[in-house]
Formats: sequence, structure tokens, C-alpha cells
Amino acid sequence: MEELLKQLQNDKVTFVNLQFADILGTLKEVTIPITRIQETLKFGTWFDGSSIEGFARIHESDLYLKPDLSTYAIIPWLSNNEHRTARFICDIYKPDGSPFEADPRYVLKRALQDAISLGYQYNLGPEVEFFLFRKTANGFEPIDERGYFDLAGEFAQEIMREISKNLEYFNIEVEATHHEVAIGQFEVDFRYGDALSTADKVLTLRSTVKAVAQRYNLFASFMPKPILGINGSGMHVHQSLYDLNLKKNAFYNPNDKYNLSAIAYSFIAGQLGHIKEICGVLCPTVNSYKRLVVGYEAPVYISWARINRSALIRIPKWFEEKSESARIELRCPDPSANPYLAFAVMLASGLEGVKKNMQSPPPIEEDLYLFDNHKLEELKIETLPSSLYEALNYVKNSELCRKTFGDSLFQRFLRIKETEWNEFKIQVTEWEKEQYLDI
Repeated sequence: MEELLKQLQNDKVTFVNLQFADILGTLKEVTIPITRIQETLKFGTWFDGSSIEGFARIHESDLYLKPDLSTYAIIPWLSNNEHRTARFICDIYKPDGSPFEADPRYVLKRALQDAISLGYQYNLGPEVEFFLFRKTANGFEPIDERGYFDLAGEFAQEIMREISKNLEYFNIEVEATHHEVAIGQFEVDFRYGDALSTADKVLTLRSTVKAVAQRYNLFASFMPKPILGINGSGMHVHQSLYDLNLKKNAFYNPNDKYNLSAIAYSFIAGQLGHIKEICGVLCPTVNSYKRLVVGYEAPVYISWARINRSALIRIPKWFEEKSESARIELRCPDPSANPYLAFAVMLASGLEGVKKNMQSPPPIEEDLYLFDNHKLEELKIETLPSSLYEALNYVKNSELCRKTFGDSLFQRFLRIKETEWNEFKIQVTEWEKEQYLDI
């Protein structure tokens, strides 16, 4: 701790933001002056959990935050040469010193322990997509009219460079940024890592993109489908297991057609087998299911393949010399998901396949969007849930989700999401008025 205190002093830190995520994956924070940091590092900082979405009831509201020292970083947009604001991502504890069961970060930590007990580390590399909008008299408008991998205009390039530069302050190694398919849509890819630090980085990336956009008088949105008629935003996640005993990628087999090991195939089988029941966690909003439709490059059919981008799980290519890059890519998650909860159920479902030695179905390399219902039935290809209501019914009956979340968080998650659906279903949209007002 002495070394950290010295670093805080050398970095001229005057305030510290203690950050954490609520059940929905929204970043929250408590700000303390630097004079309180020693006490916080030793004992923690109290906050009112009953005021946070889905956390605690009024009579059990006292919770406290303890910083994860490995997440220390300077927040560049809140700092100058004289005064700086630092941040720590925190774990949440109850008054008796035990972890708070409804802390999403704790849920992921618990899931990771299951992997460790089997001898594996869970590594991830997400591709996070988002839109940049201008606020105009007509509402929000995309900042450009460009498309997939187009040369971004000078203004957009400046913003993406600024985002990358700011992410460096948080030790996030950006591998690439590029324009996505839709107008005003962009993607940031950062280097893969262990699941916990990756979930932390997803939260940090979202807040960084929003902060940079605000400085340019823009609005950044991670809404899955903000614009009718064009592609929505996904968060494809590349995954692998690292064998802690053999010190190598457990997904790699040089003698297999796809260069995948039996462990990888079982992991695929586990995720495909449980995907319907975890979809409500990976795609957790009403709007998520406006993205998961045929024709917009989002997955709909439960299948896997290498070259087929209509598949739910894709096997990316990698250089033969880099066996550590062997991985699978799950393509249905979107950036509205709570990364801690999403990664926890993804891991739990994959490990179920490994534990039970499940066999994956054969790959489908043809374009599934071209298959008719008869062909889909013949190949026994099922589809993802088509609405939040349908997805929540699968979640509700999922023993895997209940076990991964724990009873307390499981019930709170369902209550929040069912309320969201009930609020949505009574809305009267402009489309309905146009279709039915003349009746």
C-alpha cells in the first residue's frame, strides 16, 4: 500500500473515483478526496445500496466499496498538470465483511473460480460497436454517411484517435478501430485478456467513448438498434480457455480440420445447448431483439461454422505459428449487456459442455439466411429468442442462470427485466398509429 500511496502523490492525485457496476451494467461511482484514500484502502467506503438499481432493500442498505488496486488509473478528461482524478474499480461488501452476492463483479469472480478448479483460465477479446450522433433540431443524426471499413472523415478520425489515446491511460491496448457497416457506426477492438480484467475494460471503454464524444459535442450510444433499416451494434466476443497446468491454449489442436481441440468442441456444444436460456443476459433489452433479425448481419440461427458469418458461433482464422490465438467467437451479445454477468453465463454454459463432454453438432458453412423453414427443420437448426419476453421465459427456467447468479441476483434481475417488458408492451408506437388509426 505504501508504494501505491507514493504513486498517488507522484501522480498529483487530488480526488479518487470509486467505481462499480449495478445489475444493468451501468457504471456508478463515489468520489472521495485524496485525504480519505488511506482509510478507504484499509477499511473501504460506505454507500447506500438501496439507491442502486436492484441492489439492496432499505433495511439492508449499508454496503461498502473496497478498491481493486490493479485497476488504478488516472482519468485523463478529469485531470490536468496540477490536479488529477484517479479511479479504482471496486468490489462490494456487506457490513459483516462478506462479498455482496448481488455484485455483478463478484458473480463473475465466482464463475471464474469454477474454471480455475478445472484447471483453466477464461480469456476473452470483445469487439465493441457503437454509434456517434450529432444532436440537431430534428433529433440525433449519425455523424457521417460512410460504411464498412471506409476511410473515416477527418473529424471522425480525430475522435477515434482521441478515444484510443484516452484508453491507454487505463492500460487498455487498442488493437484496431474502424468504421462499421452502418452510417455513424464504429468499432473498437482491444487485446484479449482474462475475463475479469476484460469486463472491467468494457465498462471503462463505454465510459471513455461517451466522455470523449461529449467533449466534441456528440452523443455516443451503445444501444443495440438505434436506427430502423440499418445494422445494429453488437459485441462479438472471442473466447478461449488457457490450460493452467500445461501452460497452453486448451482450444488448440494442430491435427484437427478446424485446429480445435476436443475441449473447444465441448465448449461450443455447451454454449449452443444453453444459448436460449442465457440470451436474455447477453441481449438484455427490449431493443436487443430489433437487432437479432435476418438481413442485418446479426445471428439468428443456433449453429457454428468457420467461414459462415450468419452462424451464431464462428471460428476465426489465425496464423499457424500463433496457436495461442485459437478461439471461438460468439456473435449474439450486444453492448447493452452487463459484461460481468454476460461473461459469467457464457463461461458457465461452455464449462457445462466440457464437464459433460458434450458433442457439438456439425458445422453449417452455407448461408443460413437463404434456408427455408423446411431446410432448417431438416437440419434441426433452432433460432434465438425473438423478443425479450421470450428470452426471459428461458432465463426464468434456467438452472444454469440461477446457479451462476445466485438466488438473490437471479430474482432481482428477472424483476427488473420483467418490469422493462411490461412497460414496453403498453406503449403505443408511431408505427401502430400509422397502421391502425384508420380502423
